[in-house]
Amino acid sequence: MGTRVAGYCVYMELRHLRYFAAVVEAGSLTAAAERLHMSQPPLSVAIGKLEAELGVGLLVRTSRGVEPTSAGRYLLDASTRVLGEVDDITTALRRFGAGLAGSLRVAAVPVLMWHRVPTMLRQFAADAPDVEVSLIDPPPWTAIDMLHDRSVDVAAIMVADAERFAQRHGDTMDIVDWGPVPLVAALPPDEREAPDPLPLGWFGDRTLVLPQRTAAVPSLPEAVDAAFRQHHISPGAVRTVDTIQTSIPLVEAGMAAAILPDPDGRSLRRFDLTVRALDRPPSPLRALVLTRAGSGRSGVLARLLARIDASYP
Repeated sequence: MGTRVAGYCVYMELRHLRYFAAVVEAGSLTAAAERLHMSQPPLSVAIGKLEAELGVGLLVRTSRGVEPTSAGRYLLDASTRVLGEVDDITTALRRFGAGLAGSLRVAAVPVLMWHRVPTMLRQFAADAPDVEVSLIDPPPWTAIDMLHDRSVDVAAIMVADAERFAQRHGDTMDIVDWGPVPLVAALPPDEREAPDPLPLGWFGDRTLVLPQRTAAVPSLPEAVDAAFRQHHISPGAVRTVDTIQTSIPLVEAGMAAAILPDPDGRSLRRFDLTVRALDRPPSPLRALVLTRAGSGRSGVLARLLARIDASYP
């Protein structure tokens, strides 16, 4: 800490202020040295250096010890405020380092927002209630772009082939596997009599709705296509929509059926759908949590990733 006095720049070290306050509080150099776990001579030198730098006496030596001068009383009052602020700043910064304070921007695909993200955030907030979390639910390719351009800190997406995704993006992102996302049949509400589990061949003469494909993030369409090819099934018709969530109103309206991800076995129950397990289901998708390479080694991100890793080791 530096201040300018009569044309000279005087630097008061924080440790010297702490030494001075300890001496005044203890009433003697000897007692203060014991409290500070140091010998008396270096403490005397530090106080003398502080007085020399300031050009004013701070302590009066008496037979009973030491007492502050009027300048010393002023410095004691001022240094108490300064040191208190420094301690508050230090404590706050340590909370940032421990992941207990700060902010977190999360982009997650809507399917994961329905249940898995809220569950994770509830657990995270119990550990770090002072962290401010903001959420956005873009398509997966947009979430990845936002991560790269630093608009968000975390992206949560679903992919059909986690290994292939890691090979393609592992050099720029750290990737945490957030567990499987099973695929189930989502039928119109008037299909309550549909068997459970539902034969995959049921879709052979039905209109199937699928989200559009993207080469950047192979996901649900690729998984469904692979299952149909494996079992030699061709839907009666395929209707393409922009995203998974925009397919749901068409199914609710009875205009199509779908195979949709159901991360927690309850996510689709909020909609007016008939949900059935499949007797030959496509391979589950994998939920992935993405951060920029190296960014999750400390602080808020490290605490969040540890929470996710503990839930899906």
